[in-house]
Amino acid sequence: MPDADPSLTAIPSSQGDAAYRRIRRDILSCRLLPGSRHTEPELMDVYGIGKSSCRIALTRLCHEHLLASLPRKGYQVAPVTVKDVEEVFALRAQLEPLAARLAVERVDIERLRVLEAACRVMHPAPLPEQIDVFMDANKAFHLEIARAAGNERLLRTLSGLMDEMTRLVALGFNVQGTKPEIKHDHNAMIKAFEERDGKRAELIARRHIETFQAMTLEKVYASLSESGVSLPLLMARLS
Repeated sequence: MPDADPSLTAIPSSQGDAAYRRIRRDILSCRLLPGSRHTEPELMDVYGIGKSSCRIALTRLCHEHLLASLPRKGYQVAPVTVKDVEEVFALRAQLEPLAARLAVERVDIERLRVLEAACRVMHPAPLPEQIDVFMDANKAFHLEIARAAGNERLLRTLSGLMDEMTRLVALGFNVQGTKPEIKHDHNAMIKAFEERDGKRAELIARRHIETFQAMTLEKVYASLSESGVSLPLLMARLS
């Protein structure tokens, strides 16, 4: 077995973890734009991190397909296309209704109420930060249901999909200057859980995802059209 690269082991892993979380957060929130290219020295300077921390973070992000390594050129943030939106929501539309049905009689309803209220808190902050806060709260609500379903693989899969959706929403809604809305679906789902109605919880979950998909697709399409990010892939998908 080859020796470990000393550049990746010379520092406590916590420093590399911290760098990974910061860069990942900026990718998901589109502060690092989809399709943009960055060099290692540039990222070290922007984030105030050392070479080893940066390499640990970039390696992990490449493994998650949020970055792609470009030999001798640096790294490219994974682009976003309409196909991404379709795939993420297609999986959510299958898995979240299942999670809702499995969570009936198991989910903590009071906890759901707290998380739903957090989705509606108004924050006196710039729009990108408002969207960040909303998406964190929305993710917590949906993952609470998935956690109650009692299937760890389902929870992990949905957690990854919610992260991907965060980036789609950030791209679509930030560029268009609007904040996403969830209307009354969360409360309707809570009521279904209270009444132990698994079929209705499942139906509401599917309807909620389909509605949010249409809204997100519209915003992402407009943003891609304006910015030109991944536009060739977009046009190929729609032709």
